[in-house]
Order: sequence, then C-alpha cells, then structure tokens
Amino acid sequence: MGKVDDVGEANLYIAVFIQPSTWSFYTASVFIGIAAAVLWTAQGNCLTVNSDENTIGRNSGVFWALLQSSLFFGNLYIYFAWQGKTYISESDRRTVFIALTVISLVGTVLFFLIRKQEDTKAPGEEDSANEIHGGSSSARNKLMRAVDAFKRSIKLSFTKEILLLSVTTAYTGLELTFFSGVYGTCIGAVNRFGREEKSLIGLSGIFIGVGEILGGGIFGLLSKKNRFGRNPIVMLGIIVHFIAFYLIFVNMPSNAPVAPMEGTDDIAYMIPSKEVAIFCSFLLGLGDSCFNTQLLSILGFLYSEDSAPAFAIFKFVQSICAAVAFFYSNYFLLQWQLLIMVVVGFFGTITFFAVEWKAAALLARGSDYSSI
Repeated sequence: MGKVDDVGEANLYIAVFIQPSTWSFYTASVFIGIAAAVLWTAQGNCLTVNSDENTIGRNSGVFWALLQSSLFFGNLYIYFAWQGKTYISESDRRTVFIALTVISLVGTVLFFLIRKQEDTKAPGEEDSANEIHGGSSSARNKLMRAVDAFKRSIKLSFTKEILLLSVTTAYTGLELTFFSGVYGTCIGAVNRFGREEKSLIGLSGIFIGVGEILGGGIFGLLSKKNRFGRNPIVMLGIIVHFIAFYLIFVNMPSNAPVAPMEGTDDIAYMIPSKEVAIFCSFLLGLGDSCFNTQLLSILGFLYSEDSAPAFAIFKFVQSICAAVAFFYSNYFLLQWQLLIMVVVGFFGTITFFAVEWKAAALLARGSDYSSI
C-alpha cells in the first residue's frame, strides 16, 4: 500500500492547483518530493523484476516513451486551448487541473493492476513464515527491511560503478531542469517572437515530448538489433544535446533566463527564430531519452538481483542536481548554464562508457551482448 499512498500524494499535488494557496502549494511540494523518490524507486524495481538481460533494453525504452507521452498530449491541449490568450482565467486553470486530477486518479486505480513478482522462495523459508504472523510482527519486519535497504543503498553509493554513473545521472538532473523549466522561460521572455511567445511555450513542450517518445520508442523497439550496446546511444544523446546547446546559444538572448516580467528585446548572434527554438526543443527531448533509457537499462542489468537501492541512488542524485540547477538558473546568464551542462555532460558520457565496458565484459561471459 505504501506505493499507492505515494501515488495519492502525487494526486494531491495536482489537485492543489485547482484552488491554490501559498501554504497548500509548499506543503504539497514537500509531499510530491517524497512521493517521487519512492515512486521512481518502485518503477525501477518493477521494471527490473519484470525484465531479464534480453528484454531490459526494450522495456526501458517502452517505459520511457509511455512516461513522456504526457509531455506531448498535455502540451498539445494547452497549445490549442490557450492559443492567442494573454491572460489565463481562473476557469481555464481549473479546467486543466481538474482534468489532470481525474487522469491521475485513474492512473492510481490502474496501479493496482500491475502484476506482482512471483515468490521464488522455498516454502519453508523464514520470510514466507513471517507473513502469517500478527500485524505487529509484520510491521516490524517491514521496518527492518526498510532499514536494511537504506544501509545497502549507502554501501552501494560508494562502489566504483555507482560513483561513475552518478556523474551521468547528475547531468540528467541538470538538463531535466533546463528543458522542463529554464528553456520554456527563455522562449516566453523573447519579445521578438511577438504575440505567439506564450503559446510557443506549449509548442516547445509538445516537441520535447515528441523527441522523448520517438527516442524511447526507437531505442526500446530496436534494442534487440543493437549489436554495439548502450554506448552509441549515449554518444548520440550527447551529440544531439551539444547541437541543441549551440543553437540555443546563438538563437536566445543571454539574459532570457533572468529577464523581467516584461521580457527582453535583446538578441544573441542571430535574430531569434521560432523554428530554431522549437527544433531545439525536439533535440532536447531526443537527447534526454538517449540518456535516461540507457541509465535505466544499465542499472536494471547490473543490479538485477537487488535493484531498489540502485534506483534510489539514481533518483537521489538526479533530484539533488535538478534542485541545484533550479537554484542557479535564477542568477546565471544563459551561456553559463549551457557551459555547465556541456562540461558535466562530457564527463558523464565518459563515465557511462567506462561502466558499459564493464557491463559488456560481464555479459560476454554468459550471453550474446547484442541482446541488451
């Protein structure tokens, strides 16, 4: 029930926006942070226990495409429903968040339909016997397992593989903040985009979603035919992101992230182009799917026997770096934010390669590497 409770906290966060207030917004933000940590760990574990070394790549890609489909459909509605509006009425806002709350509740109900992993323990083992004891004994066992999982996570976080993958994970946190928060703000602040500047934010979200879904679908469905492992996909991701960062650098004014409410009339190295801005949105989504699908895949492969601590560390590092990026995004000009991502992304790619080479060596001892 714990995981379902955390889904309920996510529903609560969405419902707060129906009639927002300062105290409820910050309270719900704390709850959504707690819920997200548990949900991502649970999702990673569910993905791992229902996959093997032959299907983890495919399942990771399909999972990511389905997860990011919300970016496409949600922003598609916003783009057409709010097109041309300079003021968002209370009725418009309530319609959106009531719909989102209902959809979230439906998702919570569907959560109960996720199949459970079959118990592989022998009938006489201790864990099976403990399940028939009283409520206090069961609660005590759950607490002990939670403490044990926390200890394993601490121990695992200092292993060589996790430390190397943490650099890659840190990059995904930085670029997550950029494409989900900073870039839309930059587009909305450019006055030279004219009256469409606000609707372009929704269009940007649509194309980020298209990139995410396309990447997740391709890398998932074609993973069986990939003879070279995960490294080429991560290399594609960093190249796509570097191209996007360069185009954003020359297309967006440097003060766009920190522009006042009135926006900015500055230009960068070219007259701001709406087409280039939207194309960069697609590249940001595509590159993000490259990194995240392969991180999910390699974590599920390396830690298939005990994946929960690994995914907990993944979400912890990603969330910390996303929070740091949100903090400095209010103060740093655009070029410095892009430079930080370029540096961390470069080293994150190198460290991922090192771990993947080890994963390839492990897999080569037991099965065909092309099946990852």
